[in-house]
Amino acid sequence: MTALRQQAVPFTAGDGRALRLWRVGPGDDARRGPVLLVHGAGVRSNIFQAPVRENLVQRLVAEGYDVWLEDWRASIDLPPCDWTLDQAAVHDHPLAVRKIVEVTGRSRLKAVIHCQGSTSFTMSALAGLMPQVDTIVTNAVSLCPVIPAFSRFKLAFTLPLLHRLLDGLDPQWGEFAPDWRARLIRAVAVGTHFEAENAVSKLVSFTYGSGHPALWRHEHLNAATLDWLRHEFARVPLTFFDQIRTCVRAGHLVSVEGLPQLPPDFASGPLRTEARWTFLAGALNRCFLPQSQVRAHAHFEARQPGRHRLHVFSRYSHLDIFMGQSASADVFPVILSALQAPG
Repeated sequence: MTALRQQAVPFTAGDGRALRLWRVGPGDDARRGPVLLVHGAGVRSNIFQAPVRENLVQRLVAEGYDVWLEDWRASIDLPPCDWTLDQAAVHDHPLAVRKIVEVTGRSRLKAVIHCQGSTSFTMSALAGLMPQVDTIVTNAVSLCPVIPAFSRFKLAFTLPLLHRLLDGLDPQWGEFAPDWRARLIRAVAVGTHFEAENAVSKLVSFTYGSGHPALWRHEHLNAATLDWLRHEFARVPLTFFDQIRTCVRAGHLVSVEGLPQLPPDFASGPLRTEARWTFLAGALNRCFLPQSQVRAHAHFEARQPGRHRLHVFSRYSHLDIFMGQSASADVFPVILSALQAPG
């Protein structure tokens, strides 16, 4: 497919941090309204544009959507910071939504959210901070993070040790490890991951899950994507892992900074969002188990029966839902159906 036009749209977070949106495709000439794509931790908005025959951004533009990509504070394209989900939920996503509404003149939009972009966006929505969003498609994890047993062990016992050495993990150490601490982490990751992938990918699995690999099924990715992924992961702060450990122990999202805009516990009380939600999960995900989305869907259905949907893809994992060679045939129709469903 031909290259798509991209326009950078800067915006300012609620706490003054400089962030950025990318508007992709025909913009105001799109037949359908705006849809916002939100990336996960330690990556960037480009993660939705893998070098496959047709990626999700290309499909959405072809279907007539006005596509927006958000680089929130976790983006590796922005100056690094020690962020929390609370900060993104209050300061980033609501301001991104407002900017899209301001630029497009549309009062409503839809969102496709992934991993920690999904958890933080879920917090925003459940706090009632984004009434403009009427449809949400969430992948991998949202309200109820459930992780493999070995990942729970790592959070409980390895995280305190890491805090004594450094303040974050960086898969780019697979390309260049600047000091003995980075070289030690790289040696452990490479020495315990024997899959036939590059050192960056092995550090990704070491950082984010329990699988070999953790975030995708090797057979779903073409050679160009595996090489491209070497440049799509970088630093993630330990402050994030501290919060996700707290959420895993609670069984659902909890806030940690006491910001007045957020409830302390997101699983209690009514849903403060009128959006229709579709929960996606890969049955083979070794970062967040599919039970994460099964439980979240059950929570929403108990409060708004018949309104929300759940799809578990039997052959998929975490990120290959977006970048697998066959995702355009296996997954994208489900996403499009969710976006086009009547409210």
